[in-house]
Amino acid sequence: MDIASILGMVIGVVMVIFGITFDKETMGFNFLVLLNFVDVPSVIITIGGSVSGVLACNKLSNVINSFKAIALSFKEPKADAGEAIRNIINLSNIARKEGLLALEEAANGIEDEFLKKGIMLVVDGTDPELVRGIMETDLTCIEARHKQTIGFYEKWAELGPAWGMIGTLIGLVNMLKNLTDSATIGPNMAVALLTTLYGSLIANWLCNPTASKLKVNNDMEMMIKEITVEGLLSIQAGENPRVIEEKLKSFLAPKVRDDLNSSGPGREGGEA
Repeated sequence: MDIASILGMVIGVVMVIFGITFDKETMGFNFLVLLNFVDVPSVIITIGGSVSGVLACNKLSNVINSFKAIALSFKEPKADAGEAIRNIINLSNIARKEGLLALEEAANGIEDEFLKKGIMLVVDGTDPELVRGIMETDLTCIEARHKQTIGFYEKWAELGPAWGMIGTLIGLVNMLKNLTDSATIGPNMAVALLTTLYGSLIANWLCNPTASKLKVNNDMEMMIKEITVEGLLSIQAGENPRVIEEKLKSFLAPKVRDDLNSSGPGREGGEA
């Protein structure tokens, strides 16, 4: 699980509850006031309205997949750039010792479909430029699907506050229509303010953080796939494993490079 995402969500809830329930006079908490912030019409207007908006902006299948994707922001990505480089170096050692055809057997134990696809293209003797073109097209399509999901949450973040404002206007209209009945002023104003609050929470507590985390995960996955493409093409070109390692490490931040150096990726055959 991604601890940062979980902590961010939990701390956000705690801060809101703290702000609502803390009583400065008694220096204590009054949790009963939370009931003042629950209003079914406000929930329906803000959440229902904003969801209807994203439904209108997307295909139904995209909406369903995007709702499912929220779980991805709470999962620690399996992909690791250091591990990807180690795999490439191991494959380069195999190719250097036993030839490119030996990579076909090595591919059987690889779970990464993108890497396995690239290995099979190399083993089949595909032209390097064609290998790059196929792999980069695959990479572009993957990124496009990710951006579609990210765009869903960005659009929802836009529509949440907008529908909160619609709820505010509804509450104000109801209040102004019934100024002669002072008993309705407070409830109608509460609805007006709560819809704005709900809209802000949708945008700043749920949607924007989710979109940002999905972007981070996408950038990491794209970098690893670019490492994979460059590594496979280098193997196909017969480059020295040590040279391949140094080339691929240029994708990494200095701290990650140091960690990779300390773990020592396989270099057998690197001096040949």
